[in-house]
Amino acid sequence: MLKSFKTEMNPTEEQKVKIHKTIGTCRYVYNFYLAHNKELFEKGEPFMSGKLFSVWLNNEYLPKHPEYSWIKEVSSKSVKHSIECGCTAFSRFFKHQSAFPNFKKKGKSDVKMYFVKNNPGDCRCERHRISIPTLGWIRIKEKGYIPTTKDGYVIKSGSVSMKAGRFYVSVLAEVPDPEITDPKNEGIGIDLGVKDFAICSNGRTYKNINKSARLKKIEKHLIREQRSLSRKYENLKKGESTQRANIQKQKLKVQKLHHKLDLIRTDYINKTIAEIVKTKPSYITIENLNVSGMMKNRHLSKAVASQKFYEFRVKLQAKCHENSIEFRVADRWYPSSRICHGCGCIKKDLKLSDRTYRCGCGYVEDRDLNAALNLRDAATYEVA
Repeated sequence: MLKSFKTEMNPTEEQKVKIHKTIGTCRYVYNFYLAHNKELFEKGEPFMSGKLFSVWLNNEYLPKHPEYSWIKEVSSKSVKHSIECGCTAFSRFFKHQSAFPNFKKKGKSDVKMYFVKNNPGDCRCERHRISIPTLGWIRIKEKGYIPTTKDGYVIKSGSVSMKAGRFYVSVLAEVPDPEITDPKNEGIGIDLGVKDFAICSNGRTYKNINKSARLKKIEKHLIREQRSLSRKYENLKKGESTQRANIQKQKLKVQKLHHKLDLIRTDYINKTIAEIVKTKPSYITIENLNVSGMMKNRHLSKAVASQKFYEFRVKLQAKCHENSIEFRVADRWYPSSRICHGCGCIKKDLKLSDRTYRCGCGYVEDRDLNAALNLRDAATYEVA
């Protein structure tokens, strides 16, 4: 079984320079590939695939333009992978699965340094360090998290990324299949919301962590730092003496706070999923939420975005497959909140402000718990 592991690492200054250089080159080649195909389209010429572009770049373009020879100074696997990512983005656009690919901007787009195991000595891992091609041995901060080579685990590929001044390594390792026992408990329905993050049909409620005092304190600090950054940019536009180095320092402060919030929310999602899966249900049912539609509501968009519903669904689905738990997705138009779990009738006049579901049959229950129970007993669903 292939499983991914991601942890923070502590590279040397020389290794940081190589990582910056490789990621910058990958971003440039990705944008060059997009611009070249856009130019071919305007001329009426056929689309150039990733493999053809790679051959054209190395055999025709670079020999005629020696000023771009620095492209070959970094890992060729990383450069080719960035071209393949651009080709995949175009393929999704042609299949009407996504919008037209965007150019990657420095400091804003998520660009990674890709590496793969080619030789037996590549991608070795020990308890406190990992060997990456073109970079050598790099110390990792979380010791013993990535499976080591001594235990017989094989790392197939990986990537190095940067975020808010911190460096991360993500590897894809081949690990033995876990021993899976057949779940014997009944299924669980999960209703996601903004008031509370998740309400399970077994009565367990997971609170909205964004309402905690810890996150509110960080967000208040973030507002002050963002205001300070905005003030520096305004002074620069007015022609006042504001050093760009100070702007970069302030920008890094803002990035670190955003990253801290993201890590806390992700950690809460991981712990919530682990706690749900440990109950060993026979199946888990969630609703196919229209997150993009919910984001159009300017009063709820920030609260919806901070809940990270899509990340929760993807990780829960992966965890269910890993533990042989059936993952069900109810239809987007399934009226889980309006159906009475007692008699089955649909209450069409239910308002969003009605937090308690009351039916004429005498059934009274919390609105979200009633929705979770209906999702658990849903007869129409898709197995993802």
